[in-house]
Amino acid sequence: MEYKTREEVPTEYKWDLEALYPSVEAYEKDFLNLDKLVEKVLSYKGKIMESSDTLYNFYQDYEQMTRLNMKMYMYSHLLCDTDTSNSTYQKIKMHFEKIDEDIESKLSFISPEMLEKSYDEVMKLVDGKDELAMYRFDLEKMYRYKEHTLSKEIEEVITKASNTFGTGDEVFYNFDNADINLGFIKDEDGNEVELTNSNYIKYMSSKKREVRIEAFNHMYAYFKQFKNTIAAALKGNIKENFFSSDIRKFESPLKQSLYADNIDISVYDNLIESVHEGLPLLYDYMDVRKKALGLDELHMYDIYVDIVSDINPDIPFEKGKKIVFEALKPLGEQYIKDLNKAFEQHWIDIYPNKGKKSGAYSWGCYDSYPYLLLNYNDTVDSVNTMAHELGHSMHSYYSKKMPYIYHDYPIFLAEIASTVNEVLLNDYMYHQAKTKEEKILYLTEFLDKVRTTIYRQTMFAEFEKIMHEKYSQNEPLTEQNFSDTYYQLNKLYYGDRVVSDDDIRYEWARIPHFYTSFYVYKYATGLSSAIAIASEILKGNTKARDAYLELLSSGGKDYPLQLLKQAGVDMTTKEPIKASLAMFKEKLEELKKLI
Repeated sequence: MEYKTREEVPTEYKWDLEALYPSVEAYEKDFLNLDKLVEKVLSYKGKIMESSDTLYNFYQDYEQMTRLNMKMYMYSHLLCDTDTSNSTYQKIKMHFEKIDEDIESKLSFISPEMLEKSYDEVMKLVDGKDELAMYRFDLEKMYRYKEHTLSKEIEEVITKASNTFGTGDEVFYNFDNADINLGFIKDEDGNEVELTNSNYIKYMSSKKREVRIEAFNHMYAYFKQFKNTIAAALKGNIKENFFSSDIRKFESPLKQSLYADNIDISVYDNLIESVHEGLPLLYDYMDVRKKALGLDELHMYDIYVDIVSDINPDIPFEKGKKIVFEALKPLGEQYIKDLNKAFEQHWIDIYPNKGKKSGAYSWGCYDSYPYLLLNYNDTVDSVNTMAHELGHSMHSYYSKKMPYIYHDYPIFLAEIASTVNEVLLNDYMYHQAKTKEEKILYLTEFLDKVRTTIYRQTMFAEFEKIMHEKYSQNEPLTEQNFSDTYYQLNKLYYGDRVVSDDDIRYEWARIPHFYTSFYVYKYATGLSSAIAIASEILKGNTKARDAYLELLSSGGKDYPLQLLKQAGVDMTTKEPIKASLAMFKEKLEELKKLI
């Protein structure tokens, strides 16, 4: 179901932002409280590390300020995401972004001041007050950055300069949401329909090849038309990454991005190497797809369509919700009880509307629901997306059991809960299947999940790495350089079993995650970890299930690789990736037998 305007969407299908603020006016009243809290934190300048008491009091006041700041930041963004074309919402969002930048600039003294003391001196302060014990790990993480932190004066200049960054991301955000116009295509019944980011995959999954071709051509005609503009935006983002890594004395932007989670670059490289070793499996799957679809050539617009011709389940939201609850029962009664709160308390914004941000996400702060943005369209894929985002939200919900300082789990772990849910959902759907065709549908769904998450996201990760290396070698990052590099990677990953249509060279131009650099590899590591965890849960291993739920409740109390090891997965080796691709091979062999 799709609604044209925001006003047409019934209240029961919208998230409850009134739980954050009952009105925009109430939100605006909190600016005065935020100002007072900022001034309170500023009063510690030059005194943070005077004694155990001042350090503890600083932490308490800083926590209050950051909690309110994040609550207001979230509200301004969630409001805008419901209708990116609403000028009032845009002004609210941009206004708070400016406020947030000013606060960041004012408080840039904090880290340099705290790092003036030696680590041993700081630990003496911690040992001098029992209440400071909970901040020990946070201080340990901070002191890892000592060699990458500059003087107070330089940090203030950097912060002010950094406030001018993010233009490329902002340009792409508006280009891909508020201003996007993909035109109209004809659907399976010959009706003229508007193509959007939200329904693109739906039409790429159409049984009618001419619908897929038209959707593919319209999508890339749009991005091809503005390829130079988008190249400039992405190049700007890469330049910002190098500015940050150079001035903070990191070897590269990649090293800087991995540093916060204490992850060695070998984890990133292991992923790419392991996936390269497993490319013959993907080629084999593409060959199976081509034969099953009865095609002489498999094109890029053929790789999303289901290979069974007589199944195209229409799954309304309420039915999809019921399926998700049944699929996640192996996680235990308490998990299901907590999951129901997402629906009872209206964490979810369900249906598309004009101007609504495309895609889906889960986002919450310590003082809010873990909200979900969906664009539900009654497909199997939208049920998967719901299960995926609910995984994120439940992770956030459980992580709030930790004290505020550690409630925010590391980004490296962010995709595990979501993909565990997807693996459990796929297993449930496969075992509920009544016919051979349905079993084929869910086998290919699993195989496509691995293709799009482990293979495709690794291809994205490799593209990011290559483009940053090109920039470091003084190669001009032109549109042609972006497009040629991407096109060659696409040919490598899909091999000669798929025709790499020329327009696929512009796919890089429509990937929003490239503006959060070196993030996408975590989708691949996350799915690999999730497959390992979910397989044990499905075997009825309650010890593994409890260890997993403990992981969800651990927030950021330790480095991610350590937390993950406690849940039975060691990402410092190639084994989790290899195990995932071994399951891919197993499912592929099952598929071959069925067809």
